[in-house]
Amino acid sequence: MPTPLDVLVVGAGIAGLATATALHREGMSVDVIERSPERRATGAGLFLPGNSVRALTALGLGDHLSGLGALVPGQRMMDHRGRVLADIAMAELWRGTAGCVGITRANLHAALHDIVPVPVRHGVTVVSLKQSDDGVDVECSDGVSGRYDVVVGADGIRSGLRESVDPAAGARYVGQVCWRFLTDAPDIDRWTVWLGPGTTFLAYPVGEGRVCCYADVTVASPEDPTTAVGGLLGLFSGYDQRVRDLLAAPAAHEAYFSPVEEVSGETWAHGRVVLVGDAAHASSPNMAQGVAMAVEDAQVLAEVLATGGDTEHLLQQYVQRRLPRTRWVQRQTHRRDRTRSMVPAVRNIAFRYGAKALFERGYAPLRDLP
Repeated sequence: MPTPLDVLVVGAGIAGLATATALHREGMSVDVIERSPERRATGAGLFLPGNSVRALTALGLGDHLSGLGALVPGQRMMDHRGRVLADIAMAELWRGTAGCVGITRANLHAALHDIVPVPVRHGVTVVSLKQSDDGVDVECSDGVSGRYDVVVGADGIRSGLRESVDPAAGARYVGQVCWRFLTDAPDIDRWTVWLGPGTTFLAYPVGEGRVCCYADVTVASPEDPTTAVGGLLGLFSGYDQRVRDLLAAPAAHEAYFSPVEEVSGETWAHGRVVLVGDAAHASSPNMAQGVAMAVEDAQVLAEVLATGGDTEHLLQQYVQRRLPRTRWVQRQTHRRDRTRSMVPAVRNIAFRYGAKALFERGYAPLRDLP
């Protein structure tokens, strides 16, 4: 039987907590550190497609998702004035996986904290890291030092560990900025998107009569003055009244703002240090695959390491298993961006007559187990 590994997970977001849980279930000893001084989850809500719900359920979160979130039975696409272009049934699109769920990021993060089997050391960062043939010596900012068989970088798109794995990789702006906020809207019971010229507005239920709203706009630079949150309503002034009502909610004035970025490096492991989640392969949110890819990373990494053998070789096996799937997601996000940037009249016709086929092609490979 393989000797259990000692693993340090850097980052206690969704990717880090999922990784710690999956590794512990395979009999490994796990420490978790998090740079944030307290437990918190930034952002607003998350739409979890079927493969994401399947992966989280396998971790033991099935009851949490059904109790804390909202089932999302379909996706509705409209033009910016509210004319329906297409309706997609989630049960058909995600057949053989699981139902889709909307949930607040805070609720999902809290649920993961509830099941993670080890305490998280908050307000702690890696001060030094030195690799050798048989381990990694790590010194942390709280004065604790340790020797680990593997160090996992689950520290997000601004990963500090990525520099030690692939110095050339980094976050790349993809030409859009976005806002997210939560508000009350019990009448919205499905993933609902309005598509405008260079802009998009999305709303979906997250439980208790609330929805997560997501707005984005295509701009050359995230510092463009038109993207100030105070001007958000103006950017969508020509939209359907339902959108304008949502943007008039008090929560919209405190929306979480961020540029849309991706990380597309293919070197996720160097020696005994390995990256998971957004640290390795952050993508545009237009496929809603961030959580799924992170939790699948955790499952595959734990599965591979549990087989035993040369640790560095096993980490490369993990990378080779995960690369094709994450590449697929990123390619699909690029295709979606190109489609959205078409002349609106042409794009609307394409969605009216071809949305179901486009969604089927885009998501079909993700119904398979990772």
